[in-house]
Amino acid sequence: MMDIVVHAHRDGEWSVLTVAGELDVVGAPELRQHVMHAVSNGMHHLVLDLSGVDFIDSFGLGVLIGALKRVRLLDGDLQLVVTEARVRRVLELCDLDRVFTLHSDAQAAVALSGGAKS
Repeated sequence: MMDIVVHAHRDGEWSVLTVAGELDVVGAPELRQHVMHAVSNGMHHLVLDLSGVDFIDSFGLGVLIGALKRVRLLDGDLQLVVTEARVRRVLELCDLDRVFTLHSDAQAAVALSGGAKS
């Protein structure tokens, strides 16, 4: 089991959280805390860069859905960067690729926020 690492930086009005590790029962609560911290600091436009995530389970999916609900309640938005085929496949199997806009990199997520899938 690998610990999760989250790094945050700003890109204009967007807060980009770059995540590495496994979004599972251990890692998902850590990401949830980072999302809550960003939102409580007024960042309602989030990009979760999951390019460093190689595994996601139902706990991780729950954090992603919870983050989306949290920012949308505050008129914000959430974009996902997914490059790992296994993670993308899990999102597709759960039809979450219809809920989230999936991008190939953080720059595309910020540039095309709310636009077409990249």
